[in-house]
Amino acid sequence: MGRAFLGLGSNLGEKETFLREAVDSFQNLKAVSGIYETEPVGGPDQDSYLNIVIELDTDLGARELLEQAQLLEERANRKREIRWGPRTLDVDVLWVEGEKVNEPDLVVPHPRMKERAFVMIPLGELEPRFLEDWNDPNEGEVHRLRDW
Repeated sequence: MGRAFLGLGSNLGEKETFLREAVDSFQNLKAVSGIYETEPVGGPDQDSYLNIVIELDTDLGARELLEQAQLLEERANRKREIRWGPRTLDVDVLWVEGEKVNEPDLVVPHPRMKERAFVMIPLGELEPRFLEDWNDPNEGEVHRLRDW
């Protein structure tokens, strides 16, 4: 088994319900960060997000995790109409132990995670070593609401 970290976010509808249903679908869940409310970064004017990061113990590789992420987004009726637009559920593969991927539809470690406080702060809660060389870009407010 290896470690993997996924970032999850929602800013449409029953945000916490979408996150909870996604988290509950992982049988190999090791940890869940607190829930963070965050301002949207980029894209059109939209509501704030709820964001979390989850840690998995998994035999799945990055490609298989991406397929699982896309299935969860589909179940949540995610619509991909506007780049960086509002969404019921967004699931990103952030990091997979021992893997580096650079393909058109998948890059791991996630290429923009260090630019996003809404990813790095909950990720650092689960694994502080990710924060060792991170400089907060100060884009968008990130507020911890509560424990998962």
